[in-house]
Amino acid sequence: MRAALTTRSNGLAARGFTLLEMLVVMVIIGLLAGLIGPRIFGKVDSSKVQTAQTQIKMLESSVNIMRLDVGVVPPQEQGLLWLVNAPSDPALAPLWKGPYIEGALPMDPWNNPYQYKLPGPNGKAFAVYSFGADGKAGGEGLNADIGTN
Repeated sequence: MRAALTTRSNGLAARGFTLLEMLVVMVIIGLLAGLIGPRIFGKVDSSKVQTAQTQIKMLESSVNIMRLDVGVVPPQEQGLLWLVNAPSDPALAPLWKGPYIEGALPMDPWNNPYQYKLPGPNGKAFAVYSFGADGKAGGEGLNADIGTN
């Protein structure tokens, strides 16, 4: 502790940290970052999956509400565009009471467009899904498709 004290020209003692104390603090900070960092980043990935699941449910609900108004689900080539733009079919356009979502169509958490498929799995009329983190069909873990079941 004596090495940490110096005397100023006015006679008062000045306190400071020694190099050893600074190194100990840096090691502790490094250990904490090494232990806590991976847990935090792991939560970011799982929160993206939860966000995609929530957005898919919202888009499916919006398509179902639109289907009640128009009487049909959008064709595969039109996909989710009917949620923000009226159908071009003159027989269906007057029935459309949209837009059915606020703003533009959302992108999935990995900045890829959501997919729309007719018919959906398990007897559903349609499916809204995301390809996951890799943006490709199939995959496992974070790369698995979301909303296809």
